[in-house]
Amino acid sequence: MPAAPEGTPPDGAAARRPLPPRPRNEWRAAVRPAIISLVSIVIVFGGLALWITSSAQWPRVQLQFFNLDAMIAAFPRVLQGFWVSMRIWLTALLCIGLWALVLAVVRSLRSPWFTPFRLMVVVYIDIFRGIPVLLLVLLFGFGIPALNLPGLPNSGLFWGSVAMVLSYSAYVAEIYRSGIDAVHEGQWAAAKSLGLSEWQTMIYAVLPQALRNVLPALMNIVVALQKDVALLSVIGVRDAVREAQIYTAQTFNYSSLVVAAGLFLLATIPMARLADYVTRKDRERRLQRAG
Repeated sequence: MPAAPEGTPPDGAAARRPLPPRPRNEWRAAVRPAIISLVSIVIVFGGLALWITSSAQWPRVQLQFFNLDAMIAAFPRVLQGFWVSMRIWLTALLCIGLWALVLAVVRSLRSPWFTPFRLMVVVYIDIFRGIPVLLLVLLFGFGIPALNLPGLPNSGLFWGSVAMVLSYSAYVAEIYRSGIDAVHEGQWAAAKSLGLSEWQTMIYAVLPQALRNVLPALMNIVVALQKDVALLSVIGVRDAVREAQIYTAQTFNYSSLVVAAGLFLLATIPMARLADYVTRKDRERRLQRAG
């Protein structure tokens, strides 16, 4: 075995060599931004709190909107309505995801045989994106049950949920379509060269890439839908907002609305942070691919 060159450390010596000492001011460089951020938060939000509570009308506002006794009394009813809101949200979310995907796929098919269907999808999207969600909820929630059509439910909850699904599906379909259009033309050509039909190309080659591309945008839609479910309260659905309004009408105290707002925040803030996380991971993935 040849001898190691002169001056070469023995085996394992490099691993046992102590790490160089950290610079003495390195911890300061790491801690200083956090301290500055904390101090600035305390100053800004503390100043806002002091400014608001120094108002002459603050005691009356606190009694009407932040009454702890009223919050405790209203909480069980508002929480019961909040579970109704969450069930509506989950059901509508599943229906929107599937129906919007069908719309996007049909609109993205390139065969001339699908031209009439593509036209119908375009008309659908233009109509339901152009009408405000609240107006659709009112039209469906009050109008269709008033027709008393045989074989169809007459529940305002059902038709209000249908209105939400139809409206949001138009937006989500366009998000899906943007992801489909972002797939490189070479993917289509490669799939056709392998003998795949247009449907097979869409399902096996295009859609997996398209869904991955639009996932951050879809997460934002999930958060928005979670809040807009409260619009169903205008047609009498006893969700969290409606239960809070009933309590307010009985007691002339608005603290129940603050309770409802707090419950929605508990649900939407984690979803918003998850959307931020997914967006950040998607950006890192794209940068790695570009590198």
